[in-house]
Amino acid sequence: MKKMLSIACFAMIFTACKNEATTTKEPVEKVDVSAKFNEMLDNYYEEGLQLNPVQATFAGDNRFNDQFPNPLAEETVNKTKAYFKKYKEQLAQFDDATLSESEKMTKAILNWECDMNLESFNFKQDYFPIDQMWSINLVAGQLASGASAQPFKTVEDYHNWLKRLEGYIDWMTSAEAKMKEGMAAGYVLPKSLIVKVLPQLEALTVEDLDQHLFYTPIKNFPEDFSDEDKKQLTEAYSKMVSEKIIPTYKSLHKFMSTDYMEAGRTSSGIEGIPGGKEFYQYQIKLYTTTTMTADEIHKLGLSEVARISSEMEKIKEQVGFKGDLKSFFDHVRSKKELMPFTEPQQVIDNFNAIHDRMKPQIEKLFDVKPKTPFEVRRTEAFRENSASAEYNPGSLDGTRPGIFYTPIPEVTKYNTYSDESLFLHEAIPGHHYQISLTQESEELPKFRKTLWYSGYGEGWALYSESLGKELGLYTDPYQYFGMLGAEMHRAVRLVVDTGLHSKGWTREQAIQYSLDNEAESEAGITSEIERYMANPGQALSYKIGQLKIRELRAKAEAELGDKFDIRQFHNQVLETGCVPLALLENKINTWIASNK
Repeated sequence: MKKMLSIACFAMIFTACKNEATTTKEPVEKVDVSAKFNEMLDNYYEEGLQLNPVQATFAGDNRFNDQFPNPLAEETVNKTKAYFKKYKEQLAQFDDATLSESEKMTKAILNWECDMNLESFNFKQDYFPIDQMWSINLVAGQLASGASAQPFKTVEDYHNWLKRLEGYIDWMTSAEAKMKEGMAAGYVLPKSLIVKVLPQLEALTVEDLDQHLFYTPIKNFPEDFSDEDKKQLTEAYSKMVSEKIIPTYKSLHKFMSTDYMEAGRTSSGIEGIPGGKEFYQYQIKLYTTTTMTADEIHKLGLSEVARISSEMEKIKEQVGFKGDLKSFFDHVRSKKELMPFTEPQQVIDNFNAIHDRMKPQIEKLFDVKPKTPFEVRRTEAFRENSASAEYNPGSLDGTRPGIFYTPIPEVTKYNTYSDESLFLHEAIPGHHYQISLTQESEELPKFRKTLWYSGYGEGWALYSESLGKELGLYTDPYQYFGMLGAEMHRAVRLVVDTGLHSKGWTREQAIQYSLDNEAESEAGITSEIERYMANPGQALSYKIGQLKIRELRAKAEAELGDKFDIRQFHNQVLETGCVPLALLENKINTWIASNK
């Protein structure tokens, strides 16, 4: 699941959660408190949309589709700080004793949101506005393609995007200026990441409009557009792309390929910038929602790598491979039978076939399933070479499907050994179930429907991979090895992310450690290590969250015995949406106690 754009993660809220129907009348005072609390949530949500209208578009709210306030502008930064400070103060006015259990959780979550977003301004993240994987320009490219959240169904839609692009160009210009400031203050990307950004920028300097990504909507007019509208829009888009988009990308590409490249860091970890150690501890807290230290996580990672290695040895013996585990990794990476495809569509078809195989078993583990439609798509060409497989949520109203994107840069080298676990993680019952059920909830306030905590969200997705045998998958030992490989991949992340950012590891050391302990290709591992370099701490969330959910399931099974119902456990985990892990643990402990 990808990190959405912003320099501070803007929470978003729907209308107030519905009060549970009761047969007895609640005290007037209690009703008044709930009404005021919910009114505050409504206001928080509405202001959040105006601060981050692109996020609103992704949620399916199209009222602000022409807006792109520059998150690097001082005015936007000041508005954002004031927003979180105001709602932090308003939350303090509500005494926990006057709130329902659900409202108490909502208050705790919103306090967390305000605190973490305000703390983020202590660090100079605006000096790193562009990288090869996480930054706004990549999301803008998706929107520009016409195949993402930005609608291109009406003439007004087309004009909205033109207006939004004016704000985007302002951001691009600000990004270049911020990077120049960063250079002077010692805040620059590692050279190895700058190299990966350059072709992404260069691809959007092409002067042939028919080949330009930002011109794509003009080639896909709806049939009901008049000839006059088509003519006017074609002229407007030609002018925008030729006179503004292309020159802005050329300027940014020239700057990053010359002055910025020359200033690029040779160090790999975030400790190589001023205040890097403190920033990394903040990132750990942000992404794991825990107070764990880098050292604690590093040791946990080493322990998990050892445990999973012993499980991998069993599969190696099962398939009769003679040689050590590292040789077996090479065997899996290069096994021709695991690279059977000649056309990209065959990769998509394989994922759909996995879905069909597991459908008969899904009822045994889940009695609540999302209504939001689901699709598997190939990752767009302009970002495919640097992308990982990912899930993009559907719209809140269900009109836009949830999409599992898979990169297929070289189809004949596409290895299928981890496809079953990948589908469970990114699609069903991983991110698609977790996010869609949250968005479809009629009980949660809107801001909780669109929150994203990696510790919970990625933890759930990695936990979902362990459900393969229960869902009728992993009958092929290579696919089960793929699941172990995916879990190993997340365990290795605990070691290399903390190694890079707190122990002075180089990019090359991290790549070698990964090659020694997992079966991913060297190209894939290199892309992954560079991903961790660009967004410190994000990679830690998967394993930390998975281990917590597995721990809670084991506790529930042990304490409830015959009363344990796996479907109800999954409902309990999913029904509250993304929450910090400590709040999830409290919820499950309460559920266990009430069912004894």
